[in-house]
Amino acid sequence: MAAKKKTSTAKSARGRKQDRARVAGGQDYEVRYEAKKSGRSASAVKKVGNSRKKVERKLAR
Repeated sequence: MAAKKKTSTAKSARGRKQDRARVAGGQDYEVRYEAKKSGRSASAVKKVGNSRKKVERKLAR
C-alpha cells in the first residue's frame, strides 16, 4: 500500500503572493503593464524598483 503524498498549498500560495508583490524588471510585459497603468515610462518603473507597492506609490498621478 502506497502512502498518500501530502501536498502543501500554503507553500505555493505564499510563493504566488510574493510574486504578485514584485514587478519583474526582466519581464517586459510586467514592466509595460505597470507603465501603462501608471501612465509613466517603462524606464521610470524600472528606476523605482521591483516592489509593486513602491512603484504604485512613487508613480501615482
